[in-house]
Amino acid sequence: MDNPISNLELLPSRSLMRSDGPLYRQLADVLRQPIASGAFPVGAELPKEADIAGRFGVSLITVRQALRNLEADGLIRKRSAKPAVVAAQSPTVNLAWKFKNFADMAAYTKDARLKIKSYRREASPVFHKIFGLPVGESGFCLRAVLEVGDQKKAHVTSYLPPAVGQQLTRKDFDDVLIFQSIQRHLGVRLAVAHVTIKAETAESTIAADLERPEGSAILAVEMLYQSSDQRNIEFTIARHPADIFSITYDAPNDLS
Repeated sequence: MDNPISNLELLPSRSLMRSDGPLYRQLADVLRQPIASGAFPVGAELPKEADIAGRFGVSLITVRQALRNLEADGLIRKRSAKPAVVAAQSPTVNLAWKFKNFADMAAYTKDARLKIKSYRREASPVFHKIFGLPVGESGFCLRAVLEVGDQKKAHVTSYLPPAVGQQLTRKDFDDVLIFQSIQRHLGVRLAVAHVTIKAETAESTIAADLERPEGSAILAVEMLYQSSDQRNIEFTIARHPADIFSITYDAPNDLS
């Protein structure tokens, strides 16, 4: 398994077509096969990212996103400047979010579905605080539950200013990532997400939606999405059961 050519030969032969969906998801499915079959046993190295990209005619960005998906499933362990290593033959339940960029958000929501509860105009202090609307003026609010299988992964509340929200209907939220739906339907590119994490306890409605006892511990992840011209476009609060959710990130030592 030390020979990168033999490693490549263990990968299934398959053409990746954009018409079949996102390339990184197709590539992730291809890479799962030899891991599940044991052709790449636990502890074995996958081929180098550049070799995978060359074999399937995709970019390094596509390869890295596919590997993030496999890592989110617990199948591989990525290493700096080295090929990824197989960590498990079958996926594990993993609700940790390794947060660095928007691609990591996409990886975290893989295989999830967004069950929308409501989308309507509401009044909330959030619209004054986040979007600068006059006190008491209403905006649009989407309430949903993020699910994976039978598990309730998060209670999601998204606030949109009137100028954005009035251009959307409930059926427009057809992506598990709300910001993706906004980008696609309105042609607005969101450039950055400011993330804040808070500890809360579950009030009755959220506890019921997450199938947790009222008053149980919650990790609330607040995400303020801004456009490239620094307009606040979306403010989302994802409330996760604290016993099954964590966030990890790399902190490089930049002290001299």
